Amino acid sequence: MIDLRLLREDPDRVRASQRARGEDVALVDALLSADERRRSSGVRFDELRAEQKQLGKLIPKASGDEKAELLKKTGQLAADVKAADAERDAADTETQELLLRLGNLVHPDVPVGGEEDFVTLETHGTIRDFGAEGFEPKDHLELGTILGAIDVERGAKVSGSRFYFLTGVGALLELALVNAAMAQATAAGFTPMLTPALVRPQSMAGTGFLGQAAQDVYHLDKDDLYLVGTSEVPLAAYHMDEILDADKLPLRYAGFSPCFRREAGSHGKDTRGIFRVHQFDKVEMFSYVAPEDSEAEHQRLLAWEKQWLSSLELPFRVIDVASADLGASAARKFDCEAWIPTQGKYRELTSTSDCTEFQSRRLSIRVRDGKQVKPLATLNGTLCAVPRTIVAILENHQQADGSVYVPKVLRPFLGGREVLEPVAK
Repeated sequence: MIDLRLLREDPDRVRASQRARGEDVALVDALLSADERRRSSGVRFDELRAEQKQLGKLIPKASGDEKAELLKKTGQLAADVKAADAERDAADTETQELLLRLGNLVHPDVPVGGEEDFVTLETHGTIRDFGAEGFEPKDHLELGTILGAIDVERGAKVSGSRFYFLTGVGALLELALVNAAMAQATAAGFTPMLTPALVRPQSMAGTGFLGQAAQDVYHLDKDDLYLVGTSEVPLAAYHMDEILDADKLPLRYAGFSPCFRREAGSHGKDTRGIFRVHQFDKVEMFSYVAPEDSEAEHQRLLAWEKQWLSSLELPFRVIDVASADLGASAARKFDCEAWIPTQGKYRELTSTSDCTEFQSRRLSIRVRDGKQVKPLATLNGTLCAVPRTIVAILENHQQADGSVYVPKVLRPFLGGREVLEPVAK
């Protein structure tokens, strides 16, 4: 959530942010009104309580008619205090509910617009000319079948659409990717983490995934637990309700977990293969830093993502995501999109978001710097979303005979294999 003081001092900035997100601007005025009622009713309650305490001191000293009058006044005052308390609680509840509906403040440098209004910041690598090489590229599903690596038919039979099996060298390729990604993260100073896949509502809400993203979340009604769509959620909630020491920052974690997404808004999109699925594994970077360091940390996370994709020898570009395409928690987001030859376009492989103090305020995570205790900043960045990375590797590194070149960074984790060979029919 945002700082209410900032809302009071500069409501136009919050309105502009809501407008850039394509969200309801009227929410800002409703929140201002609720906050004013909350504060005024709080003052009213404090004044009545003070009067009540003062009256309580006078009663023992009074007698006769004076005492009777004081007792009568005390009864009325008690009713007024109770009413003021109820008014204060109602206004506070309304303020908190409205505050939770408000997205993070969009960074001023973010391009304004929808999904297609991003700005390309960098392009890396060379897109292969398969025509010049004398063959038509196969898509990842055909390659996965040739290699004995992907089985979507049995995935659908067992679990339904958008599920799959990774088999044989496909399973080994996932393990190689996860181990290589974790090795890079560990070398960069991240603490490796294996995180829970089920979290409580306060963890999911605290990271901002029960607002606009709620339709993509799996909920277990009997247990009131949520399946995470990313290990960002448990990593953000890891220090929930804690005060961290400033000299311990930055704290950096690399979480590996299964991820579950309903993909409710993607009907008809990417139905072939394993690009858009309901369950996948991912290595996620997560940072806790001082608020003044968040922009620099955002650039570091992006640099680690670029290092990873470059080590996989993939052509990719970096985009500055437009305002209406940001998640509720993100003030700014950079995506790294790899070239997918059979689609003839770049597709998102990694993403990194600066959430500033938005999540830490919701999760009550603070930092102690001397005598001052204040919220800190949180940031997240995908290092390796496995299925999409497999898609990019198979398609970009395929050879005419259906075999696939193995990037050097993965070879130590694949028993030294330099090529993935088609399986015998």
